Amino acid sequence: MNWLLPRLTAGVLAMLAGGFLGYLVSAVEHTVVWRVLAGGAIGVALVALLDTARGYRLINWLRGSQELQAPRDAGFWGELGYRVERSIRLREQSLAQERLRLEQFLSAIEASPNGVLMLDGSDQIVWCNSVSADHFGLDPQRDRRQRITNLVRAPAFVGHLQQENFAEAVSFPNPRGDGTLSVLLRPYGDGMKLVLSQDITDRERNEAMRRDFVANVSHEIRTPLTVLAGFIETMSNLPLTEVERKRVLELMTQQTQRMQTLVSDLLTLAQLEGSPRPAADRWVALAPLLAQVESDARALSAGRHTIEFASVEPAELAGAPSELLSAVNNLVNNAVRYTPEGGRISVGWQLLPDGGAELIVADTGLGIEREHLPRLTERFYRVDGSRSRDTGGTGLGLSIVKHVVQRHGAELLIDSEPGKGSRFRLVFPALRVRSGSTTR
Repeated sequence: MNWLLPRLTAGVLAMLAGGFLGYLVSAVEHTVVWRVLAGGAIGVALVALLDTARGYRLINWLRGSQELQAPRDAGFWGELGYRVERSIRLREQSLAQERLRLEQFLSAIEASPNGVLMLDGSDQIVWCNSVSADHFGLDPQRDRRQRITNLVRAPAFVGHLQQENFAEAVSFPNPRGDGTLSVLLRPYGDGMKLVLSQDITDRERNEAMRRDFVANVSHEIRTPLTVLAGFIETMSNLPLTEVERKRVLELMTQQTQRMQTLVSDLLTLAQLEGSPRPAADRWVALAPLLAQVESDARALSAGRHTIEFASVEPAELAGAPSELLSAVNNLVNNAVRYTPEGGRISVGWQLLPDGGAELIVADTGLGIEREHLPRLTERFYRVDGSRSRDTGGTGLGLSIVKHVVQRHGAELLIDSEPGKGSRFRLVFPALRVRSGSTTR
């Protein structure tokens, strides 16, 4: 109420001043009373007019955008304008903070590796992040306020949305047709739903690979064990001649070696997957490594093939010697195993313009059809299973090569065509190659 006294005081003073002026005028013309009253009324009217003008200026400011400062008048209207402006500024500041918090919250959801989609009580899209839009093939802006079942028509998803039992996630093929989605729904608020989606294509693929791996290992080990058990039973129950006995022991030795090779390859894979990457500052001379590979290849071929190792200029590779030897050995041994007698195997090395280098293993074998090439590095994958077993392969060689190559930052490239042989290239980056001119 501290504004009331000044306004009353101003009104009284205006009235007195007007009355005094009226009195002065009435003294001349001998009309005292009515001129005093008229002067007082005029004074009060002037004060009211000034007060109205101040109020009108405040109303005009309130009708506008309030971006400019409120009128800074004295008295009641100035105080009122200041307090209204302060209230508006505090509200704007609070809204800005809330808007910032909302943007930060949505940015955090946007950064989520999983899809997040919000539905209202009518199953219309309120908001979705880019991952969810990618999963369901949505446009975050255009499809807002659209009913989700009009856009995502997968029967499993629609049925799950309608059954109102969201305890378990539901999986169904990606609407884009390139994988599998797992979707979990959670109700919140007043009939609203949160749709959490996750691409589980890699997980399912890994699960399938794990199941296939266990099945393949069991099969690969069961076969030689069955053969060994049969031979042991034969030697125990049947009288054998010395020639027959030697033949049985020879076959038993082959099966034992096959199991040993399989176990050795499995241990190699386990070691590759469980150990840190080789350091890039440990250098391995290439020439001695290829000399050992050549010796092993000629022993395996036993003169049945033409084997050519191109002369290599002094060069070094950064990495683990045993891993690099295993990778190159696997490639060359595969070439020897799968190239018919009289064929040719060649091994070459060349520097690349970018400072890297590639090691090339080529053969004149039967070749591989194009549809098999993407799967050659899978464990136990065989183009021809019976032929692989006849040659002594475990189906793990190229998988080992792939792991070694990845651990050394390199790349395995395969070119092959039926009837024209195969060409395997190990491409090493410049960081892992050191030529003779830079060898210290």
